Amino acid sequence: MAAGRASRRQPAPLTPKQLALLTYVRDYLRRHGFVPTMQELGDAFGVSKVTIFEHISTLEKKGYLRRSRHKARSLRLNDNLSLPDERPTRLRLAGTIAAGRPIEAIEQPEVLDLEELFTSRHENFVLKVKGDSMIDEQIRDGDYVIVQKRETARNGELVVALLDNGEATLKRFYRDRDGVRLEAANPAYKPISAKSVRIQGVVVGVLRRY
Repeated sequence: MAAGRASRRQPAPLTPKQLALLTYVRDYLRRHGFVPTMQELGDAFGVSKVTIFEHISTLEKKGYLRRSRHKARSLRLNDNLSLPDERPTRLRLAGTIAAGRPIEAIEQPEVLDLEELFTSRHENFVLKVKGDSMIDEQIRDGDYVIVQKRETARNGELVVALLDNGEATLKRFYRDRDGVRLEAANPAYKPISAKSVRIQGVVVGVLRRY
């Protein structure tokens, strides 16, 4: 039983240097089809082979990789290894693409992290859009809106509002002398007027799958 519990233990946390080393080994393997030697790792990080051996030994003990003795390219990352930059919310940002006049295509290897992109002091949640009342805002049926959970909104903000009948709607929020006005972005839909509504959140982003 003790052995079973030990096999399910999570690997020990990584230091920044250890994480950088693992990431480099993974990326090198993907580019070249084989892992770097200890000397190549030392050259890449500007340290001695002895220092690299120390890091590798520690990573072996922590359960992140394994190696065969007396072989130059014997490092093997554990099959279940998942590094932070492999989170599903992280996407490779390859550069900029023109939507107007053509521009020079320049690759700028970066990472777009959806969690970081929509980080705020408020909780965020996602809703799937049903209907076409906000079509002129480029929000279509089937899109996903990222909503910042808030109970108040400023004039002109795109909100998720709860009406007195218990229905929730996605509209532009305006406060006027008669109360609240919720406006669609489609001329086929009339504004909704109410004395008050309950704000569930404010839209901060839109996602679409094709």
